[in-house]
Amino acid sequence: AGTAFLMWLGEQITENGIGNGISIIIFTGIIAKLRIALMDMGQAAMTGTLNILQVILFVGLALLVIAGIVAIQDGSRKIPVQYAKRLVGRKMYGGQSTHIPLKVLMAGVIPVIFSTSLLAFPQTLAFFFDPQSGFTRFVQTWLTQAKAPGVYVYSTVNILLIIFFTYFYTAIQFNPVDYANNLKQNGGFIPGIRPGKPTADYLNRVLSRITIVGALALALIATLPAILTTLAGYPIGFGGTGLLIVVGVALETMKQIEAQMLTRHYKGFLN
Repeated sequence: AGTAFLMWLGEQITENGIGNGISIIIFTGIIAKLRIALMDMGQAAMTGTLNILQVILFVGLALLVIAGIVAIQDGSRKIPVQYAKRLVGRKMYGGQSTHIPLKVLMAGVIPVIFSTSLLAFPQTLAFFFDPQSGFTRFVQTWLTQAKAPGVYVYSTVNILLIIFFTYFYTAIQFNPVDYANNLKQNGGFIPGIRPGKPTADYLNRVLSRITIVGALALALIATLPAILTTLAGYPIGFGGTGLLIVVGVALETMKQIEAQMLTRHYKGFLN
């Protein structure tokens, strides 16, 4: 009943144009835990578990990670496109220049969600087995982030899955062949590249190169807090996955509100 109510609430948020309702609800839940994480860190600093240098290091690292997430989320490669002039009746059409914005990370945080869900499946199954069984001990040793060596195996598998799902989800979202055919039909072409299959191959090559950058950055941000927790010996209450979701949803919501204000008032809150 609670899940159904949250789904309905998310749909109401989406229908009113604020943004993706479910993402905003997840965003709110993560933000609610931030206060607890900060209070725990402050208490650890007062009791001597953490020294002030470690606190400053954690805060500085968090700010760097947030800046990296913003750069990856908004980063794009602009492919120049030129439209040929054509005469229709007595009017001349085309001739303008534009660009194709290929985002560095088209998949967003979806690869991280898929990867963590798959890795959480063996841990969920382990709850149904005897704590002393071989399967449970194997999962606790090799497939959890609690301690070494499991955190390193977990992080390695997580990185590989994130890279795979980034390419998989990007291939679903952007089809270079269809895009090249649409450009050809509308009289558009990339300077120096022949229309048709050469354009599709060029777009696919560029997309593959920028996607690996986004995938590696996404994997690094998602796994870095778990590794730092193991090395520092102090549990960081705000992980990379949470930061990715919070920053990504905040950016998308800001763009949605900006678009709504521009549509209705011709002036956004960012201008």
